[in-house]
Amino acid sequence: MQNDKKEIVDLYIPRKCSATNRLLTAKDHSAVQINIGKVDAEGRYTGEFDTVALSGMIRKKGLGDDSLLRLSKEKGCLKDIEVKKEGN
Repeated sequence: MQNDKKEIVDLYIPRKCSATNRLLTAKDHSAVQINIGKVDAEGRYTGEFDTVALSGMIRKKGLGDDSLLRLSKEKGCLKDIEVKKEGN
C-alpha cells in the first residue's frame, strides 16, 4: 500500500524465491537470503551485491546449489566455468 507521497507503508512485504517465484511465508524457517558480492577486474569487492532468496522447498530437495549457480550466471555475477576432466 502507498500513501499520498507514493511511499510504501506496508508493515510486512513478503519475499519471493528467486528460483521458483513462490512467496516465502513467515513460517518457512529454512528459507535463506544470500547476497552475492560484485568484484572488479582485479577481484576486489566493489560494495555492490545481488540478492538471491531460496525457499525451504528448494533447499530440502537438494536443488539449492544448482539454483544458486544458475541465478548467479543469469545475473552476470559468475562467468561460465567449464570443468575439464583429466584423461588417464
